Amino acid sequence: MYLTVEQALSVYPLTEARLVAGKAGRNRIVKSVNVMDAPDIANWIKEGEMLFTTAYLIKDHPEEAADLIVKLNRRGSSGLGIKLGRFWTSIPDRLIAQADELGFPLIELPYPFTFSDQINGLFHAEMKRNTSVLQDVLDKQIRLMRFALQTNPVRQLFDAVAEVIGEPVAVVGSRGRIVYNTSAVPDAELVREWPWPLRPMRVKSEGWQAFCVPLLKNDRCTGYVLFFTPRQVLSAVEESLYIQASELLSFHLNFNGGPDFEVSSRNHFSQLIKRHLQDGLPAEMLAEYAERREIGTFKRPYRCVLTDVAGPADEAARIETLEWLKEEYVHHPRLQEMEGLHVLMEEGLLSLFPVSDGEGDGALAAALEDCLSDLKKVAPKAAVSCRKIGPQQLAEAFGECRETLRLSGEWGSAGRVMRCETLDLAFLFEHVPKEKMRMYCDRMLGGLMGKDPEYAQEMLRTLEAYLDNDGQLNETAKKLFIHRNTATYRIEKLSELLDVDFKKINDLLRLKMAFLFRRMLSAEDGRTERAR
Repeated sequence: MYLTVEQALSVYPLTEARLVAGKAGRNRIVKSVNVMDAPDIANWIKEGEMLFTTAYLIKDHPEEAADLIVKLNRRGSSGLGIKLGRFWTSIPDRLIAQADELGFPLIELPYPFTFSDQINGLFHAEMKRNTSVLQDVLDKQIRLMRFALQTNPVRQLFDAVAEVIGEPVAVVGSRGRIVYNTSAVPDAELVREWPWPLRPMRVKSEGWQAFCVPLLKNDRCTGYVLFFTPRQVLSAVEESLYIQASELLSFHLNFNGGPDFEVSSRNHFSQLIKRHLQDGLPAEMLAEYAERREIGTFKRPYRCVLTDVAGPADEAARIETLEWLKEEYVHHPRLQEMEGLHVLMEEGLLSLFPVSDGEGDGALAAALEDCLSDLKKVAPKAAVSCRKIGPQQLAEAFGECRETLRLSGEWGSAGRVMRCETLDLAFLFEHVPKEKMRMYCDRMLGGLMGKDPEYAQEMLRTLEAYLDNDGQLNETAKKLFIHRNTATYRIEKLSELLDVDFKKINDLLRLKMAFLFRRMLSAEDGRTERAR
């Protein structure tokens, strides 16, 4: 039996009873019911047991009755029911005061009904509830199995499990990062006590409680699932449902590529891609293999991503780090939804991500930034190619990634993710003589050179932020942590000082080139200084 005192009082004939004291304890769990037939009954009471009595043993000693309530409360009893009319006509005030002080439920039982009537009523209600719970759990298990056989994107899988369970659900990643949360609990509050033990358990905090189940892969914890159930006590059947839902999520989150034969096919396909890029294997063979094995990488436009890490002292350590990085890419929720294919190359970790025609060009870069920002022990850099179609453009995409990584390294770029499109001008003007670059910068930005150095630097920083944000004043102000009106004033002043019109594309492009040359010159000066 797992009813609260409040629920028990809603079961006939206890509906005729009255909770006279200890209302603060109405959510105590009633696990069983016993009848008082011995003076030392308190020594035998179990936790969660409710006691019924006619008050015969305590009728002449109200002070002992008050002591009994203290002992019952200490033993974890869920409440005391007293049947009036035979030995007591009313419950003594001292008992009521003691019960209220302890928050211990004190119930006035209805006289017309025997104890057996009331106990049978509770057990029939509990049996009915258990039958209903069992049927509900079976129905949910069937629905979960249906989802288990599908290959939906991770987000849809989360939504489906939350819908089946019928309660808010949160999924916490292996590094304590919230990857899904339908509860009203803020993310920061949710992971305050993270990590939890590696076993199913109830977790509680002020204002919320949940049943927590770890997600395991080969005895390694890859995250946790929190089920926000309002029930104080769960039956074994209910716990098994949550554990089954967690295992389903764990399987799909830790799973890459489908059944074993499909994993083998994708691994073989990865090796063919490596041979194509390194040894010149014809692109037609890639297309033929992908078609035969139903691998959809080239059925849609795609982008390549080349990720490398700096720091490992030797090549073996670098390869080990790249393999670890591959696992991070495979299991990151946002990247996992993009169905990427990952190949370990000498140049770094190459990933191919299909992209939809209607997908924003920044979606992949944002997902990569989200993943890489969580990695504390390494400082990887990722280069994203332009959008490509078909295996014939794979080598071109790979080349774009390598050149983007090279240029970002030469410039000392601080960003984690670089898109090839943002470096188009750098590719074009890389071989322009350095002296011509300096002359061009002096001519374009000469209006600021005669000003106070501190003022000139502040205005140059404003102009660079304005160009980097495609002329968006709001975004410029946010980046510089200044008011929009301040940004507007500075841009208007720059227009006068530099004699440019920011509404003309030609003027914007010329300024963009000036800042590009400044970066290239700065990187060159840095390399020269290090060489000395």
